[in-house]
Amino acid sequence: MTSLQSKIEALLFVVGQEGVSIDELAYYTQQPTSIIYQEIEHLMNKYQQDENSALNILEVGTQFVLTTKKEMAELLKDYAQSSLSHNLSQAALESLSIVAYKQPITRVEIDEIRGVQSAGSLQKLLSRNLIEERGRLDGPGRPILYGTTNYFMNYFGLETLNDLPSIEEMEKEFAEELPTDLFFDRFKEEIAVEPEASFDSQDLTDYLNEQQIKTSE
Repeated sequence: MTSLQSKIEALLFVVGQEGVSIDELAYYTQQPTSIIYQEIEHLMNKYQQDENSALNILEVGTQFVLTTKKEMAELLKDYAQSSLSHNLSQAALESLSIVAYKQPITRVEIDEIRGVQSAGSLQKLLSRNLIEERGRLDGPGRPILYGTTNYFMNYFGLETLNDLPSIEEMEKEFAEELPTDLFFDRFKEEIAVEPEASFDSQDLTDYLNEQQIKTSE
């Protein structure tokens, strides 16, 4: 049987930096809030006392966030700035494409379109200053809203969002690499492009790939 701590840990991992409230944890684990508080405290102590763990739990307002210990900050900063992390992964490009078209958008909405968890990709994009937080949505948990940055526009040579290429040919680019039924069908259903917007026919992800290669040369 899965332990309550494991369930809490899994939920903290999935929600990422948006965090999760005690009430939400209690709802999904079907446990009273008093028990959830106790288990959170046990997990906090467990992480703090384990020198072999890089994880920590922070309480931010009413939310609890699974994060890395402050001792890892310099290491993670070095990695984010290194050549190892220079090129964006396919998952990050997918997430960036969705943010660009649907902004402002929450992580959960991105997850629903992609069909997989996107917290890691969003963290990567945030560290590269390609996306930024645009406030919070009024609703349960007040999830973070994401949008692209001015650096995104400059990095990919865009003057306005109207310069974004259309998604009409994206499926051709991804067809051999991705499960199109899971990603493109949802993307086509969910994408909301203003009628008056004028886009090129070039595949967005192909375009972003080409631009980041040019930038790295």
